[in-house]
Amino acid sequence: MECLKLRTEIISGKPAARPGAEATRLRARGLSLACLGAVMMLVSGCRLDMHLQPKYLPYEPSDFFADGRSERQPVPGTVARGHLRIDELLYTGRENGVESDRFPFPITRADLERGRQRYNIYCSPCHDYSGSGRGMIVQRGFPQPPSYHVPRLRQAPVGHFVQVMTNGFGAMYSYAARVDPADRWRIAAYIRALQLSQSASLQDVPEAERQKLAQAPARESSPEGGKPAAGESR
Repeated sequence: MECLKLRTEIISGKPAARPGAEATRLRARGLSLACLGAVMMLVSGCRLDMHLQPKYLPYEPSDFFADGRSERQPVPGTVARGHLRIDELLYTGRENGVESDRFPFPITRADLERGRQRYNIYCSPCHDYSGSGRGMIVQRGFPQPPSYHVPRLRQAPVGHFVQVMTNGFGAMYSYAARVDPADRWRIAAYIRALQLSQSASLQDVPEAERQKLAQAPARESSPEGGKPAAGESR
């Protein structure tokens, strides 16, 4: 049988078909067509729109607009998000154009702590930790600001301090870019606390705390706590 197959191949010049060979060729041809179809689908879906976007780069000129600029002016009345600022008191320290002595929100212990922290960072270099105006920068030669404890500033409305922080005053530049509006009010509240700490009387102490002060033993003037110092007599 094998000899007959060999004789047929020699006479025809082609190898005799083997069982399953035609099916294998068909499968290979089908697989090739499937791969070709997949490649064509991938190539057809490969677009450059995300790489070559139809857009203008910053300051790129444009022939579309009459002024030749690609940037357009904002629509009249446009306000950036978060910059509406319709609360005059919060943002300026004023009401109807006059410095206000009213806070735009209730001041809590947490607000005073925050105000103390911001004051120590931004204000104490010139104004000192107590508000005396003899901060470290002043000791190095910078012009001395007024003390917060002079009558003029003790009587000034709290909005005055917010206005000065916002716009600057004299040698002091504006802190509007460094301290946000709410923190300016917290600093102003802490300045009020500093002023009270240097000018308060016993009558300003709450009744319950005043009784504790009255019951506290008087402090001895001598360093030994009751023993007279050398050369002193009772």
